[in-house]
Amino acid sequence: MRINRGVHRVWAYVRSAPGTYVWLAVLFVTTVALHHMSPEFEEQFLRQRSTNIHELSSNPLRVLVSSAMWIDSGHWLPYVVLYSLFHAPAERWLGTARWLAVCAAAHVLATLISEGALLWGIRHGMAPASAVNTLDIGVSYALAGVVAVLTYRIPAPWRYVYGFGALVVYAVPLVTGRTFTDLGHFTSALIGFGCRPLVGGREKARNPKETAGASAG
Repeated sequence: MRINRGVHRVWAYVRSAPGTYVWLAVLFVTTVALHHMSPEFEEQFLRQRSTNIHELSSNPLRVLVSSAMWIDSGHWLPYVVLYSLFHAPAERWLGTARWLAVCAAAHVLATLISEGALLWGIRHGMAPASAVNTLDIGVSYALAGVVAVLTYRIPAPWRYVYGFGALVVYAVPLVTGRTFTDLGHFTSALIGFGCRPLVGGREKARNPKETAGASAG
């Protein structure tokens, strides 16, 4: 009986955020596929689906979509946790359409800005010419945008603590590493903060203390 209840709750949770878990299912399939590729073939395969300068200049729409369907680390389970902690609550709160809009804005704009900065670096001798074919795939830009937009789901004063923490998480690597992906993650977070207009009309921010009290009663 308890097992059935647990399964029902899990299924209800998944159904409440269909976009999140369909995306996770796609990532599971693509990750399994990667594990069946040889290292040489995998690198060539992913490079053709990468949002690097070369592919963006010839197949921008295709690579912007396809790059978000692969995980560069090859480890799927950590993303189950991250998607459940951030994407699923954001989708349930904003609705699938608005959640997708945040994901797309963060993924696309951060990619174009970071790759544009890399191109600038190549032209000014700050990066090698071979960087036009660099490997750039994954879902982390969309995740950073969603992490940031969830700031508006939290009431004050916790909102400011969470927002500051999110900003620090993405700012520190940019200051210390200064890679184009660090720039992309930081830009994604700023885009997420800038998606506040999409929050309008959604339910009010939850107070963690009130939620806990309601559950206890």
